[in-house]
Amino acid sequence: MRLLDVVAVLDWERDIRTVDLETEVLKELDDNSASYAILSHSWGTEVTYDGISGLTAMKPRKRDDVRECNGYRKIIKSCEQAKKDGYRWLWIDTCCIDRRSGSELSEAIDSMYQWYHNSGMCYVYLHGDVDEPAFPTKRGFSRFGESSGWPEWFSRGWTLQELIAPT
Repeated sequence: MRLLDVVAVLDWERDIRTVDLETEVLKELDDNSASYAILSHSWGTEVTYDGISGLTAMKPRKRDDVRECNGYRKIIKSCEQAKKDGYRWLWIDTCCIDRRSGSELSEAIDSMYQWYHNSGMCYVYLHGDVDEPAFPTKRGFSRFGESSGWPEWFSRGWTLQELIAPT
């Protein structure tokens, strides 16, 4: 499985202009022996495998475009939390799987339950629509009109591995 190096990603973010272009932020590790966290999230504007692996080599304007998308903020926030919790490695499907490779995508789909199960921590990224310490108990159409009056997380489809594997 390919994992994000939390320290390398956060070093990038601190000062991407001075990062060694040879710095690897993704590394192949064995999910049975690596200690890693995993992220459960809904997709939006995401940073892909190509985006994260090629960030240092991009021209500054394109790099800034990538760094301004919500998916990049999600990666940074997840890396910050993983580091705070003592994890060096983090798996996020959108940037750790090279979806151009049919065999890699197939392996990832087949292995996902095991990857969630073997993770030491599963984070759920509740982007934007849940910003209070407690979930709402009544529908709020003015606030959540696009998702039937509830936060997206009430109506989102959950996968089996997200619900039971990280126990």
